[in-house]
Amino acid sequence: MTDQSSLLSSTDKPTMSKGIFQICLAMLIIPAIDVCAKTLGRSFDPIEVTFFRFFMQICLLLPLVIYNRLWVIPPGTLAIQCMRGITLMIATFCFFWAIQHLPLAEAIAIFFVQPLILTGLSVLVLGETIRMRRIFAIIFGLIGAMLVLQPSFVIFGWPALLPLISAVSMAFYMILTSRISTVAHPFQMQLVVGLVAVTALGLIMILGQLAGMPGTSFVMPDISHFKWIIGMGIASTIGHIFIVFSTQNAPASVLAPFQYVEIVTAALFGYLFFNDVPADTTFIGTFIIIASGVYLFHRERVVVREMAND
Repeated sequence: MTDQSSLLSSTDKPTMSKGIFQICLAMLIIPAIDVCAKTLGRSFDPIEVTFFRFFMQICLLLPLVIYNRLWVIPPGTLAIQCMRGITLMIATFCFFWAIQHLPLAEAIAIFFVQPLILTGLSVLVLGETIRMRRIFAIIFGLIGAMLVLQPSFVIFGWPALLPLISAVSMAFYMILTSRISTVAHPFQMQLVVGLVAVTALGLIMILGQLAGMPGTSFVMPDISHFKWIIGMGIASTIGHIFIVFSTQNAPASVLAPFQYVEIVTAALFGYLFFNDVPADTTFIGTFIIIASGVYLFHRERVVVREMAND
C-alpha cells in the first residue's frame, strides 16, 4: 500500500517544479522592463514612463479578461486588488526613477533586500514569529545592501535610496498577492492593477500640471518611442503573470531564492545596453544579500519540515 505522504510528495513535485520554472522565466523577462524604462527615461519623466507601463498592461490584458469572462471580481478581494495596484505602482515608479540615475545592476542589488524586508513585514503584518537565525540573516543581508548603497549614495546621492522604497512597496505587493492568488485569476488581478495605477498616475499628472509641479508633464511619444513602450508592456505583463502563476504552484519559501536570477540578467542587460560595469562593492554586497536570502528561506523550509514531522 502506498504511503499517503509519499503520494502527496510525488503529486506535488511536478507542480513545485512548474512554479520554479515560472519564477525563473519571470526573472529572466523582468529586467527587459527596466531596459525599456531606462531608455524611455531619456525622453520622458519617470511618472509618464510608469503610466505607459501600466497602460500597455491594460491594453494587453483587457481582451483576455473579456474573452475568458473574468470581469466578476471574487467577493472580498476588491480592496486587496486595489491595494496591489497602489503598491506595485509605487514600487515601479520609484525603481524607474532610480535607474535614471543608477546603473541597472546596482539598483537591482539594492532592491533585492526585498525578500529580507518581506520576512520582517511578515512579523509585523501577518503576526508570524521570527527566530534568531532569521534575524541574523536579515542583519547580514542589510549589511550587504549597505555595501552596495554606500558608494552609490556617495556618487549618485538620494536617488540611491529609491530602490529601497521600491523594495518595501514590492514586499507589501507580494504579501497581498499571496493572499488572493488562489482566489482571483492572474489575468483579472493584473488588469485591476493596471486600471488602479493608470487612474492614480493620470490624476497625479493632471493635478501636477495644474499646480505647476515639476516632473508631472505629459509628452506625446513619437513612432520611435512606441517600440520601447510596447516592449515594456509585453515584458511587464508576461513577467508578472508568471509571478502570480508561480505563487499558485509553489510556496514563497521555495520560490524566493530563484528571484535572484534577476540580478544576473540585469547585470548582463546593463552591460549590453548601457555599458554599465558594477563596482567591486556591488559584487561583494550582492553576494552577501543573495547568501542571506537563500539561507533565510532554507531555514524557513527546515522549520516547515520540522513542524510537519511533529
